[in-house]
Amino acid sequence: MAVLGLGFLKASLRRYTWSSVAFNLFTLALGVQWAIILDGFLFSFSSGKIIISIRRIILGTMSVMSVLISSGATLGKVNLIQLIVMTLLEVTVFQGTKKLTLTFLDGNEHQSMMQIHVFGAYFGVAMAWYFSGQRLNEAKEKEQRTTTSSLFTALGTLFLWIFWPTFNAALLDYPSEKETAVYNTYYALAVSSVVAMSFSAAAHSDGKISMNHVHRATLAGGVSVGVATNLIHSPWIAMVLGLLAGMISIAGAKCLPGCFNRVIRLHDTCEVHSTFGLPGLLGGLTYILLMVEQASWTNLSMVGFQILGSAGCLSLFLAMGLAGGALTGLILSFNLWKAPPAAKYFDDQAFWEFPHLAVGF
Repeated sequence: MAVLGLGFLKASLRRYTWSSVAFNLFTLALGVQWAIILDGFLFSFSSGKIIISIRRIILGTMSVMSVLISSGATLGKVNLIQLIVMTLLEVTVFQGTKKLTLTFLDGNEHQSMMQIHVFGAYFGVAMAWYFSGQRLNEAKEKEQRTTTSSLFTALGTLFLWIFWPTFNAALLDYPSEKETAVYNTYYALAVSSVVAMSFSAAAHSDGKISMNHVHRATLAGGVSVGVATNLIHSPWIAMVLGLLAGMISIAGAKCLPGCFNRVIRLHDTCEVHSTFGLPGLLGGLTYILLMVEQASWTNLSMVGFQILGSAGCLSLFLAMGLAGGALTGLILSFNLWKAPPAAKYFDDQAFWEFPHLAVGF
């Protein structure tokens, strides 16, 4: 999922495909090592040693997926050195936020890790604000999609679609919970896939389908059920979530870019806000509602504590994502990183050697 799925999902720009896939792998390889070290010191440090296991490697990989998500918002606008700094800072902030939720908000590991969608999306959105503005007009032509690059993105979407049920069930402890999570994720993904095409056609004046909408909304169902997938015990709830997530994702893809660009001059290259952020918020709110519905009302103080804890977990990851992204964007905006000029945005030639193109590009 992390290497192929998110790598090809971001390979949509016609002149930035090599960097999308290769930098995604580089970020993952670097981030997992750093995440395992941080996870060891924060959660499994014993007798002066860090305990490493398969589960710790899985947790490290899932932590770095927040970076892979947020990097889509700044795709094509940062260089490799900036990606290194971004990876180290974001993984640190995410691990610290997870430690806070487990220690003070009585959260569980599955709930905390499934907040990577909200955290990663809003971290990327906040960071992307520093790389937006009028100077993007110099590279606007390079941001166009082509049939080939859209096919690469479709490959990443399909790969993520296939493995998303396993991803949502990976950290659950009991086989019955894992089975429930797989079923619910599949129900939600199936509905959001239907909505992706039908709602995209309905939203077009000529009834045509946007492949960009299909790339984004197809995955929205899997994102929306991630946190609450083991609490959903009726298929219709998962299917309604997939329906709402698909519609919200397409509506966001149509409306938010124009609003952001005009009002706050924010440029989100891969639209991670509508792909991961909005469906992730929907999933977080659903988790709170399900906690209320399944709570035992004989102990009102415990119910109130559980509701506040769930709301606090979602709010903390959202707030830390925005604050961490804004701080990281400020740091990366300094000139010492030798960032590519705006004219070289969305261009592989700024980073890669092209022997077959001796003159021009």
